[in-house]
Amino acid sequence: MDPCILAMIDFSDATDSVVETSKSLAKALDLEIIFLHVGQPNPDFVGYEAGPETVRNSVAHELADEHHTVERIAESVTADGIRCRPMMVQGPTVSVALEQAEKHSARWIVVGSHGHGALFNLLMGSVSEGILRAAQCPVVVVPRPQE
Repeated sequence: MDPCILAMIDFSDATDSVVETSKSLAKALDLEIIFLHVGQPNPDFVGYEAGPETVRNSVAHELADEHHTVERIAESVTADGIRCRPMMVQGPTVSVALEQAEKHSARWIVVGSHGHGALFNLLMGSVSEGILRAAQCPVVVVPRPQE
């Protein structure tokens, strides 16, 4: 498998910066970009009044919309003459990102930072921090745009 740049797409304010940073790296290093969006795992249906089928349908539509958005991002980057492909996988974000980075021989991982702050990160954890701690390749953390 050819080496690549794994660009984490989460549709946050940092997404445009992640795309632009990935494009710059891809041009400089002549690497393909894989735009990876990690969808939430299927929900546990305990406590859902609407019922599993309704929730399942809602989640399926949301995941389809997210996949189409990642495809549109990849199409716009391809139009700029950069090799790339969209990918969407469900599961825990950090472990999925690390698995895909290894599977696709990622030379770089580009991820956005949400800048939630220390308390949020202590309680909830940080995707970028989790990737930084365990990645086997360099990681570029792109800050969210300032308001």
